[in-house]
Amino acid sequence: MKIAMLAPIAWHTPPRHYGPWELVTSLLTEALVARGVDVTLFATLDSHTSGTLAGVVPAPYSEDPSIDAKVWEFRHLAHLFERAGEFDLIHNQADFPAHAFSRLVDTPMVTTIHGFSSDRIMPMYQPYEDRVHYVAISEADRAAGLRYAATIHHGIVLDDFPFDAGGSDDLLFFGRIHPDKGAAEAIAVAQATGRRLHMAGIVQDQGYHERAVAPHVDGERVVYDGAVGGVARTRMLGQAAALLHLINFDEPFGLSVIEAMACGTPVIAVRRGSMPELIDDGVTGFLVDSVDEAIAAVARIGEIDRAACRAAVAARFTVERMADRYLALYRGILGE
Repeated sequence: MKIAMLAPIAWHTPPRHYGPWELVTSLLTEALVARGVDVTLFATLDSHTSGTLAGVVPAPYSEDPSIDAKVWEFRHLAHLFERAGEFDLIHNQADFPAHAFSRLVDTPMVTTIHGFSSDRIMPMYQPYEDRVHYVAISEADRAAGLRYAATIHHGIVLDDFPFDAGGSDDLLFFGRIHPDKGAAEAIAVAQATGRRLHMAGIVQDQGYHERAVAPHVDGERVVYDGAVGGVARTRMLGQAAALLHLINFDEPFGLSVIEAMACGTPVIAVRRGSMPELIDDGVTGFLVDSVDEAIAAVARIGEIDRAACRAAVAARFTVERMADRYLALYRGILGE
């Protein structure tokens, strides 16, 4: 089986710090290659893979201002689709633009939908559902009226996230500094409970950061650690008493949620989007509907068995499980 894996070009694959779509693309690619699948990863030229790297885009447009996103995205797509006949299947991880090429080639195509930015993009999905096999990343993110081939949750490499049985008294916010992610709400909960809050993630909304986050960052009770990667990232995830994931949108999935749980850290999350699919309320964390409920949940963190958090990820959210489900989908499409 020869697979063409199309990565986004916003970030390096795998990402250095931020880049959830690129991270999932890399994790799946590496897991498939480990299973003996011939995978060609179409990504930026500075990307890394144990498969075959193919690319024309010199660098990610979010890291190199000389890269025009629209221009290079079309170069990227053209490069893959001009070679489509070399592959048994194309797996698109890069949103809807690839659908425009789908009827110009005979190669079957899978698109993992990493979330819908708005209903305005639906005209690039519904007209192509007879040609493209859509995969939802959670049941919560399925769009009404759109035909899906499967729902496949993301998975992580469990061994990359060391278990921390003790944690600490500190709370953690881990995500984009953006109103959607609930950074201000996390600060409010930490202040109300008298706990130190560590915050990690890129600033995606500078105005919001300056209004709602920066005034509270004092380096003592509220600490902003910036974009954190590597060993520092997993250490931070494991050392927290709980991850505060007080989102203000219907999140399609939450990689940081399962990463924290893999380290043994329970998650306090707003009951929206995919959160009820990821968190077992009262077992691996708490689902809440308000800041006041989140404050109350902090007092109950001691009720959560940190080993149960890791066990839940091991059972449901590993990269092996994700790869097996995608392989089954590929084989079904190809009639194997």
